[in-house]
Amino acid sequence: MSTAVAIVILTDIAHDMAAVYRGLDTAREFADAGDDVTIVFDGSGTESLAALSAPDHTLHPLLEALRDKVRGACGYCAKAHKVADPIVAAGFPLLTDNRGHASIRALVVEGRQVLTF
Repeated sequence: MSTAVAIVILTDIAHDMAAVYRGLDTAREFADAGDDVTIVFDGSGTESLAALSAPDHTLHPLLEALRDKVRGACGYCAKAHKVADPIVAAGFPLLTDNRGHASIRALVVEGRQVLTF
C-alpha cells in the first residue's frame, strides 16, 4: 500500500540543520519505499531551500536527489525572507495558491499526511 505524504520544512537551516536534514531524509525514506511524497519549504524554511541550492552546501546532494519531489517554496515567505531570487534561479517554483502563500490545505485535500520539520 502506497502512502501519500507531504514534508513541510519550516526550519531555517542556519538555526537547526539537523531538523532540515531529518525532513529531507524522511522524504527520501518515503520515496525509497515507493510512496507518493512531496516537499514544500514554508516560512523560515524558504531560507533553507535557498541555502541548500548552493552547490557547495553539505546537504546539496541530498536536495538534488530529491529535486523531483520538491513542489516548491512559499512565494510570500520567500519574498519576505529575501530569498525568492536564489530559489527561482535554482529552478524551484514559488507557490502562491493560497493568497500568495503555499496552500497547506491543498496538500490535505490531495489526501496527504502532512509532516512538519
